[in-house]
Amino acid sequence: MQTPPFWERSEQVEMFAGREPDRRLLELIGSYPHPQRTRVLDIGCAGGRNTVVLAEHGFDVYAIDSSSAMVEKTRERVARVLGAGETEIRVRVGHMQDLGDFDSASFHLVVALGIYHSATTREEWDRTLGETARVLAPGGQVLVANFSPQSDPGGEGLRPVPGEPLVYEGFDAGLLFLLEADELDAELARHGLVPVVPTETVVTPTEAGRRVTVNGLYRKGQRETPGRGGRK
Repeated sequence: MQTPPFWERSEQVEMFAGREPDRRLLELIGSYPHPQRTRVLDIGCAGGRNTVVLAEHGFDVYAIDSSSAMVEKTRERVARVLGAGETEIRVRVGHMQDLGDFDSASFHLVVALGIYHSATTREEWDRTLGETARVLAPGGQVLVANFSPQSDPGGEGLRPVPGEPLVYEGFDAGLLFLLEADELDAELARHGLVPVVPTETVVTPTEAGRRVTVNGLYRKGQRETPGRGGRK
């Protein structure tokens, strides 16, 4: 029997579905006074850990994932909040580099936690950031977590991919596009997205090594930090 792709495996789906909502997201959503008027896109929703909490808090939430198994699990969970029909519209199979189902400037917040680094080429990375910037409304925010090349989850070191700068192998999930904090800031700035707070690097030990994550919050088209809040 052929082994399913990594992100379609039931153990991966259940692992991600069992995770608590992201702490930074929980802090951030509390700053939006009108969640029902705040449109949010969760890119790479995995098992729905963050999509569910956004739905529970009344946000106008949409979610995509390239894995049909992850989308199915997310729909199962979100349907308990929004109903099956509404959930099927809002939670879809889709790719981070092609958000063509969504209008330009149509979201106030994009959640991109542990997804951008899934790009396996510079071209895919650039298309992905360009699509995020396109669907964000002026002043909209994007919450990002991206692995750093300092990561070494298996304790054997990462290996740069020849001919693909910033792409590494060494993760179970496959090739990943990895940057340090200053590099991530520079990449997002190319698309008009500037830091709201200083971008942080967080080290998490694993059984055999460590995961190093770059955490950032960016705003479209504004360098100052005005009061947050949903807009229509």
